Amino acid sequence: MDTQKWIDEGYNFIIEFGPKVIGAILIWIIGSWVIKILLKALTKVMNKGGYDESLKKFLANLISWILKIVLIIVVLGTMGVETTSFAAIIAAAGLAIGLALQGSLANFAGGVLIMIFKPIKIGDLIEAQGEIGVVKEIEIFTTKLIGLSNKEIIIPNGSLSNGNIVNYTTQGTRRVDLVFGVSYDADIKQTKDVFSKVLAAHPLILKDPAPTIALSELADSSINFVVRPWCKTEDYWTVYFDITEQVKEALDAAGIDIPYPHQVEIHKEA
Repeated sequence: MDTQKWIDEGYNFIIEFGPKVIGAILIWIIGSWVIKILLKALTKVMNKGGYDESLKKFLANLISWILKIVLIIVVLGTMGVETTSFAAIIAAAGLAIGLALQGSLANFAGGVLIMIFKPIKIGDLIEAQGEIGVVKEIEIFTTKLIGLSNKEIIIPNGSLSNGNIVNYTTQGTRRVDLVFGVSYDADIKQTKDVFSKVLAAHPLILKDPAPTIALSELADSSINFVVRPWCKTEDYWTVYFDITEQVKEALDAAGIDIPYPHQVEIHKEA
């Protein structure tokens, strides 16, 4: 008798809720498909409109989340959940969630600020939060960089928007700051001529602005020269390594002594 009762109740449950569950599943499948279509259409519109790559990905990410939340509410309504009550619950829980996720909300606000003021964009070489890398993607809560050693770096947008950002790409050029030390016996004019010839022969060094070559320090065991050529941002490391090697070879060829140990230092740009 009890078994028959359970069977009857199960049957009634299926009759009552089965269509709702099936309808909710269908709505979820169709809704997910519609969201994909809408996002593809939005991407095409932004591509034709020439939107910035960073803005395109940010908007697509944001709209995707909004549409998915709407879809979830519709699915719950289809299953019989009172959506007005559900909305009230969300509103009531919003304060608690907001307090618990202050960092996430700050990161969201930071992402919006980055999109509005555009201190960086995808493809820029930046230094921020103690990290250096090329901007790969600006998402709702985080920004992804590709570091110089090809590692992925994820920085929260809140910290990024509120901290210092050094953008090496904006101006299109960078100064390569090098320091070379030579013996006190070296002739200053001859040494400067060696540096000048090395810089003039390198095809990636810009003529304007002109390189700076100057005696900067009378150290304990050497006289130190600053050598500061300019190049395009993307050529920075090529110029840095080439000039370091070629200056050493040129000084040796000119018979100018380099004290040992010799350090080649890179300084932060003034």
